[in-house]
Amino acid sequence: MYTSGVERPSSHQRSSKMKSFITNTLSDFFFEYETPRQVLVRSRRVGVVCRLIQLGVLAYIIGWVFIYEKGYQSSDTAVGSVLTKMKGVSYTNETGEERIWDVADYVFPVQGDSSFVVMTNYIMTKGQKIEKCSELSNSSRCSSDADCEGKSERTGDGHITGKCLVNTTKMCEVLAWCPVEDDSYIPDPALLMSAENFTLFIKNTINFPEYGVTRCNLVEGIDNQYVTSCLYDPKTSPLCPIFRLGDLVQLSGFNFSTIAKVGGAIGIIIDWTCNLDHAQSDCKPIYSFHGLYGNPNETDKARASVGYNFRYAKHYMEDKQEKRTLLKVFGIRFDIIVRSVARKFDIIPTLTAIGSGVGIFGVATVVCDLILLYLLPKREFYNNMKFKVTETMEKEPLDFQVKSEKFKSEKEVSKE
Repeated sequence: MYTSGVERPSSHQRSSKMKSFITNTLSDFFFEYETPRQVLVRSRRVGVVCRLIQLGVLAYIIGWVFIYEKGYQSSDTAVGSVLTKMKGVSYTNETGEERIWDVADYVFPVQGDSSFVVMTNYIMTKGQKIEKCSELSNSSRCSSDADCEGKSERTGDGHITGKCLVNTTKMCEVLAWCPVEDDSYIPDPALLMSAENFTLFIKNTINFPEYGVTRCNLVEGIDNQYVTSCLYDPKTSPLCPIFRLGDLVQLSGFNFSTIAKVGGAIGIIIDWTCNLDHAQSDCKPIYSFHGLYGNPNETDKARASVGYNFRYAKHYMEDKQEKRTLLKVFGIRFDIIVRSVARKFDIIPTLTAIGSGVGIFGVATVVCDLILLYLLPKREFYNNMKFKVTETMEKEPLDFQVKSEKFKSEKEVSKE
């Protein structure tokens, strides 16, 4: 049988070579370190550009990320509650009828919610009972029953019976709470102008669950004696929880006499921005006031729906018949909004911010490389210094093979 002059390696030799290959590969992986080659370029223009970019990045990291955005801290939002209490009494003498209005009469609702209405003006319709009477709307004018039959009024006061009261009011007859309300005239000045001197007490408690911190707007130094005598002032008493309604309206940018006539809305914002790296006693509320709507003569004369009003009724029995007193209430709606955020040092966001900042420093290298390789007159020289170009040959020369074998043997000796 014919055999070749070259002997095939045995299985033992193949496994030995494979083992040697794996050993060399692992050795190269664990015991060698590669680092990129760097070229030092002495150029004033490139050096200045590089340092300016690096300074800009450094200013961004320190100024924006760390100082302004607090990138070295984690944050938490609080949960909390708001309790309110009004104080004050108002006196009215309408058509010779004296009346006293206290908290139970002019605050809606009376439970002390964070959103409530203080009545400042009203239109009262007494002794209403369900019966047939004349409508008051101008759109209900008629000259015969035909004008009222099958008619329906979106803003009407009751159910149109189809009968025209030709001999009296020349209006369609309705089945409603009669006499129907006449709100064509709004009392001016407002009937409860004394509401300007009412006081509002706000108690706000918040909790930051992430940090286990609970704070109240009755901060350190505010005791019963202080609360009974203080009145909020943004300069002299910024932490007092007692607010005069007239001051709230003024601080929100409105005029009390105008907003009291037709009503309006005011937002009270309690801002808790706390740095818990400092003492907890430094975590204090800041109050701000914003007019939401009101004073149409001073803000938007073309506004279609002005002020704030609603109706409510007090029912009672008289001569075995149900009756009611209807009030159209004009008032100031207060919405108390709590905004809160607490920050505290955390190593995770700190390292993240530093890592992202270090990555941005690479922008300087990219820009300077573009200047070196494409804009400067010596760009060809810099290109040759930065990059080493090699060409792959189809067959290696004999002297290159000898040098390669010699290099490999020297490398193996150095490893031993």
